[in-house]
Amino acid sequence: MKTVRLTAAQAMMRWLSVQMTEGGERFIEGVWAIFGHGNVAGVGEALQGVSATLPTWRGQNEQTMAHAAIAYAKTMKRKKAMAVSSSIGPGATNMVTAAALAHVNRLPVLLIPGDVFANRRPDPVLQQIEDFNDGVMSVTDCFRPVSRYFDRISRPEHLLTALPRAMRVMTDPADCGPVTLAFCQDVQAEAYDYPESFFEPKIWRIRRPHPDPREVAELAEAIRSAKAPVLISGGGVIYADAEAELAAFAKRHNIPYAETQAGKGANDWRDPLNFGSPGVTGSDCANALCAKADLIIGVGTRFQDFTTGSWTAFANPARKLASINLAPYDAAKHDATPIVGDAKIVIELLDKALGAHRAAEPDFASREAWFKTSDNAIAAPAGKTANALPSDAQVIGAVQRHAGPSTIVMCAAGTMPGAL
Repeated sequence: MKTVRLTAAQAMMRWLSVQMTEGGERFIEGVWAIFGHGNVAGVGEALQGVSATLPTWRGQNEQTMAHAAIAYAKTMKRKKAMAVSSSIGPGATNMVTAAALAHVNRLPVLLIPGDVFANRRPDPVLQQIEDFNDGVMSVTDCFRPVSRYFDRISRPEHLLTALPRAMRVMTDPADCGPVTLAFCQDVQAEAYDYPESFFEPKIWRIRRPHPDPREVAELAEAIRSAKAPVLISGGGVIYADAEAELAAFAKRHNIPYAETQAGKGANDWRDPLNFGSPGVTGSDCANALCAKADLIIGVGTRFQDFTTGSWTAFANPARKLASINLAPYDAAKHDATPIVGDAKIVIELLDKALGAHRAAEPDFASREAWFKTSDNAIAAPAGKTANALPSDAQVIGAVQRHAGPSTIVMCAAGTMPGAL
């Protein structure tokens, strides 16, 4: 077996630079970094050596770097991601909030915080947390509950197993989320004879799991029997590239749909079957639609409380719940009938199973009334109020009038997401 002698940090960056998507691009597009005590001598030197193939961007705050990396992954529909390197101590803990955000939203990001010396001889290093009763405790342990996969690299050869595990998590659509590889700072600069084969380019495919045919048949029968079915389009529709399929399915079978916060933007708001968002941040017409529905079909959604209005939005006592999701954990939530599989594939199979079936006409009048109300609220100030401070709705209206097909709008938390 041929080997190549590299420091552990050099091996990590060389390996990351050849992990590819099906489209022939790097899965890890680049590395955000602020260099300090815990990553400058090892990771910093290694990144300089691969700068031609794996770019580095320096930020001003670790949390904002990690948030930028998460936003990139979301924009790329989880098909690509970024890595973030930090020093030990506060530099590392600044990324915990971002790790939690990525964990909640099932978004891939590779976090590489610096860590203590594995050999312990310099203890305590600068900004080291010392637990009087635990010799292996480190500040990076706070990443454990907010990481899909956590590992501490305390030997150079740990990378041979840790890195493939990290990529497995970030490219698995059912288990996707943040990965933390806490990198002991002395190990970063420790040399090891790695197998040359370890650095051969590898393609990582995003799986599209097929559903159990029995689950598809059961849902098709439920739709045929329902008097008022409604689809709830979630973020999984976007990640599965199923936007067009969902709209076509809804049109062919005359099934109205509502969009979650994560699913917003998947389909054209002008689609007459798109009733907007349900729940506490939703529209009157979407909530009226969901209140009467006797069959709620979630597509790529976790049914969180904003969507369900803490389960007050789906008010029909006779309603049934079905969930199309590639994560079994999510598909079975709230005693839903699960259809475990890729949203795009499930919709296509369900479309064939339903044939020419069409549901009853939804209440299009309520949708038109809602649009008239919204148009009045977001209209530009005029007359006596022309020079007054605009309302939140009027600001949103101004943004909407100037937005183009590729515009991305960001907003703060609170009441603004509902208004938007």
